[in-house]
Amino acid sequence: MSAPIQNIDAELLAHYCKAMGHPVRIQIINILKDSEQCDCGDIVDQLPLAQSTVSQHLKVLKDAGLIRGNVVGTRTLYSLNPKGLTHFKKIVDHF
Repeated sequence: MSAPIQNIDAELLAHYCKAMGHPVRIQIINILKDSEQCDCGDIVDQLPLAQSTVSQHLKVLKDAGLIRGNVVGTRTLYSLNPKGLTHFKKIVDHF
């Protein structure tokens, strides 16, 4: 029998799952997985969604710590956050 999941881990798992709980966000993670970094326009070009919609999804993923945004001039370049993804995987593996 495995050890019970701690409350803090349960809250984090729920937070990560909520962020990953939309098919578009999973597609964004997949797009970023295949690129070192992309701006919002690069992602919009690969999805049948408006820029504002993609921006909202990027914000949710960023707030969850699964991706990061690096401001370069007037653009924000998005990439996966390996630390956040590793933590998410660790909690899921424990669960």
